[in-house]
Amino acid sequence: MDDRIFEQVMAIRESGEVNMLDVNGVQRLAFEREFYELVNYIEENERAYWRFIMTGEREE
Repeated sequence: MDDRIFEQVMAIRESGEVNMLDVNGVQRLAFEREFYELVNYIEENERAYWRFIMTGEREE
């Protein structure tokens, strides 16, 4: 997870608009905010996304 995607995840998390475990909701909100990199990242790296949400560990 690069810094840009990390920042997008944190922006959505800090908004409090969606539960971060609701992957579809996170992707929907990311799309609405034009965070297309995050939408694609979750689609292609869902396991790494889950690991980050559950442990805070970022995979490269």
